[in-house]
Amino acid sequence: MPRHAETRNLPYTAAQIYDLVADVARYPEFLPWTAAARIRSREPLPGRSDGAEVMEADLVISFKVFRERFGSRVTLFPAERRIETDYLDGPFRHMHSQWQVRDRPEGGCEVSFFVDFEFRNAMLQKVIGVVFDEAMRRVVGAFERRAAALYG
Repeated sequence: MPRHAETRNLPYTAAQIYDLVADVARYPEFLPWTAAARIRSREPLPGRSDGAEVMEADLVISFKVFRERFGSRVTLFPAERRIETDYLDGPFRHMHSQWQVRDRPEGGCEVSFFVDFEFRNAMLQKVIGVVFDEAMRRVVGAFERRAAALYG
């Protein structure tokens, strides 16, 4: 089961980075291996009055000869600047990720990212396993470059 955790300090506000990560529909514009994105639904999170929402989204991931669609439930907690993503359907056995963004007293923000997943397809799992850490660094780096393009 590949897992990756990373924390970075960026020169942007927590609100800017939170908004960037929450904008799932725009991922194909900048995220490696993301060929398409579609928002299935988006509605307020039941029982919350702080702007929390739950979104169901599909991403199409294209890597070498593999092209897979997967669905996920993305729970947005804007007051906490936290985003939780859980697997719904597609090529995984399981998948969970979390983004947490905090403003730093000295300026900028701290961004923490965690992902844990496993593919059903053993061959795809093996291919990803070889390059997993580098792939996750590229994904986080893509968000950082996107922030620089939008807010820098």
